[in-house]
Amino acid sequence: MIEKKYNVNRVTAGGLLITLGIIYGDIGTSPLYVLQAIIGQGDPRRDVILGGLSCIFWTLTMQTTLKYVIFTLRADNKGEGGIFSLYALVRKAKAGWLVLPAIIGGSTLLADGIITPSISISSAVEGLRLVYPDIKTIPIVLSILAGLFLIQQFGTRLIGFLLGPLMLVWFLMIGILGISALTYYPGIIQAVNPSYAYQLLAEHPGGFWLLGAVFLCTTGAEALYSDLGHCGKTNIRITWVFVKAMLLINYFGQGAWLLSKQDHVGDVINPFFALMPKEFLFTGIIIATLAAIIASQALISGSYTLINEAIRLNFWPKIRIKYPTNFKGQLYIPSVNWLLLAGCVAIVLYFRESSNMEAAYGLAIVLTMIMTSLLLSYYMKLKKYPVVIIMLILTVYLSIEFSFLAACLVKLVHGGWITLLIASLLAAVMWTMYSARKIKNRQTEFVSIEAYYPRIVELISNEKIDKITPNLVFLTSADMKHEIESTILDSILDKHPKRADAYWFLHIDVLDEPYAFRYDFTELIPDKLIKIDFHLGFRVEPRIRLLFRRVLEDLVMLNKKVVIGDFSFIVLDRKLQPQKQVNIYEKMMLRLYTILKKLSLSEGEAFGLDLSKVTVEEVNIPVLPRAGSLGRR
Repeated sequence: MIEKKYNVNRVTAGGLLITLGIIYGDIGTSPLYVLQAIIGQGDPRRDVILGGLSCIFWTLTMQTTLKYVIFTLRADNKGEGGIFSLYALVRKAKAGWLVLPAIIGGSTLLADGIITPSISISSAVEGLRLVYPDIKTIPIVLSILAGLFLIQQFGTRLIGFLLGPLMLVWFLMIGILGISALTYYPGIIQAVNPSYAYQLLAEHPGGFWLLGAVFLCTTGAEALYSDLGHCGKTNIRITWVFVKAMLLINYFGQGAWLLSKQDHVGDVINPFFALMPKEFLFTGIIIATLAAIIASQALISGSYTLINEAIRLNFWPKIRIKYPTNFKGQLYIPSVNWLLLAGCVAIVLYFRESSNMEAAYGLAIVLTMIMTSLLLSYYMKLKKYPVVIIMLILTVYLSIEFSFLAACLVKLVHGGWITLLIASLLAAVMWTMYSARKIKNRQTEFVSIEAYYPRIVELISNEKIDKITPNLVFLTSADMKHEIESTILDSILDKHPKRADAYWFLHIDVLDEPYAFRYDFTELIPDKLIKIDFHLGFRVEPRIRLLFRRVLEDLVMLNKKVVIGDFSFIVLDRKLQPQKQVNIYEKMMLRLYTILKKLSLSEGEAFGLDLSKVTVEEVNIPVLPRAGSLGRR
């Protein structure tokens, strides 16, 4: 039995620097556009500025600090975080509805991966207009996006080493700019009083709807949880103290500058760049652009990881995954990469200005946060938290997040529909894969293999039938050691009897933890019929050929078995054929699933098999109503 242990990240200077580079790109670049979104088209009134800053302060405190940094990071899955890791922790509980928040949260988080690079890079590049007023920024933004996505296929290890130092420079820069700007209006510090937030939301005309802009200050909070496995909760908590301080200082500095300009409303520009001295402006824009690229890189890498987890959890079709470097955890998914690039280009060309993109930003990620809250409540239930505590936390955060959602819904007609459309399409793919798998499992007939032992032994010794290979290997979904799909036995014994010296059944069990690897070896008939159950974490790639070879090497080393001869693999492609009595919903799911299967890798490719050794057999299985199901699961 072999199992990979996970490492708990220690607190070191290097670890803290890496955390700065990986975790905070999204939330760290929010000062580029948040306050500009709050004041709109140049309306720096005192009540709006103080109320907006108060809302930012308490949002970063309640939502980012308390919910994510202090509380949510406790829900780690063997050191890993993210909505799918959280779902894996609770999915075996008797609550089938939990798949809904997992799918919705995962799809909205992926949709956020399209809008974040677009708005972050556009906001930074548009600062060049302060130096070159007539400059066309869209070609520059598109060039940066194209370059960023093009280099993904070669690996980003070198960039990875630069992320931490560059983000440290970024946070120090925004902190220094904020401190220097506080002199414009030192009384701005009074905005920490929550009464200003209340006055803005409850008394100011239209103030409540400004929550949609305020929410942009915490859109990167989900990344703190998603990237838990890369950095460790202690590193995240320590660096957040520094990051939050720099963010708030910069926000308050922007507010002080705006209040000093109340008599010059027409002169108001993006307050972030207004804090920069003229001689530093070009350098500051370059640093801001680099920080935006880092934020984009973090979202791109996070999207790869999310899709990889979705594939392992059977939420996504099996697609090609590459490993461009030997750097731990780095992967590249070509189809996702080009879809993200196409989405970003479309967003930039459609909205053209970062201020317009704000309408599409935030709506998807607030849904992710709501789904995380729902899954967290069930996690707390499994951990036997007092019901009163669970209800209190859930009530507080659902109230906050639904308030943000209500305010963000105003953006729906102004562009928010785009991210919701993208998220809906992604969710439809995930739900189709999940539903079709349930239908397939329901239609699968498992039988006891023990009754077939005599026929298998007779086939092995029957020299009148040509031997097709010394070792014949089948992939099976049977959980029980002495069960097998009836279709596999039909393939061996009935259709065209396949004689071999030994038959191997390989089964993959996806565990609720991320990086486990162990296996069970069972000789059903000594030297003739063997079953191997692989128990893999949901982040472990199921490369069957390599895993199988490792088992064989272990067997030889332990003198348990001398394995000789070639191995050939049989993959059964079960095609479900809906019958007339099956309901419309199941027919639709199966048709969509068939389309997705055509776009995905073959089973042999997906499991890393040598295709020259793989034979695919198509098996037609009628889909019957639920009451007629022979399946066990």
